[in-house]
Amino acid sequence: MKSFFDRIKEGLRRTTPTFYKAFGAVGGLFSGKALSQDDIDSLEEALYGADIGVETATEILDRIREAYRREKELRGQEAAKIGAEVLRRVLAGAEGRLENFTSKPEVIALIGVNGSGKTTTTAKLGHMFMQDGKSVLVGACDTFRAAANEQLKSWCDRLGLELVASQTGADAAAVAFDAYEAAAKRGKDVLILDTAGRLHTKHNLLGELDKIRRVLQKRDVNAPQHRWLVLDGSIGSNSIEQARVFHKQFDLTGLVITKLDGTSRGGALVGIYREMRLPIYYVGLGEGPEDLQPFSVDGYVNAMFGLGQ
Repeated sequence: MKSFFDRIKEGLRRTTPTFYKAFGAVGGLFSGKALSQDDIDSLEEALYGADIGVETATEILDRIREAYRREKELRGQEAAKIGAEVLRRVLAGAEGRLENFTSKPEVIALIGVNGSGKTTTTAKLGHMFMQDGKSVLVGACDTFRAAANEQLKSWCDRLGLELVASQTGADAAAVAFDAYEAAAKRGKDVLILDTAGRLHTKHNLLGELDKIRRVLQKRDVNAPQHRWLVLDGSIGSNSIEQARVFHKQFDLTGLVITKLDGTSRGGALVGIYREMRLPIYYVGLGEGPEDLQPFSVDGYVNAMFGLGQ
């Protein structure tokens, strides 16, 4: 299977040609030639178009221009290293890691709007934990969307995951409670809850999240231990507002960014982390169950700037 670095690099080359041409090997900019002012202007256009955020883009450009004035002859590889150094510093601490579980079951609630990839991420996470030797139960708490149960059941059947579900329109908090009871009774290590895809402007649906949390805390005061927002990486800077609202409502503990293999706007995760300091646990790099991978700062930064891995 291709590495995180290779998958991100392919996505940038395919869907972000301006950025990749400016900062990657395809454009020949890192073949050793000195940069011209036109090259610097191309870098500026690429950075602002990559959705990494004005603050981060400006910081990188200022550092590159400073080196350009000081060195008189700045080469492309040196400019890329400057940009990568800034981005690594901005993303320091961004890698979320699940190491020691403190509860049994450990509860992970996935939150997000319809279309973010939340349901498929639920199944892929379950598959990943099973591959790591953990026992898993999935709770289908998206009772709002008619096809959600069917979609999740299809994934669970395919991957051999146990599922607790109810009919469309059932009380989502009741399903969450039943799933917790089943996970505890069966001695499961992990319970993953797929909650209803909701617009962050819909207060009644946001309130449902609070109810799920209150019900779970009758069994474990710390549940759900992990409250992750699943964000579609292709929506760019619009995802920051989603993260703000959900964080205020549900006290998020982390992020999962999907669809980074085919988006020109994957830089948005930089702005989200810079503002909110929410760790990024996993990223989606394709449709298959193995395509959900732990987020790597080095892999992401090196791919963004066309550096070797």
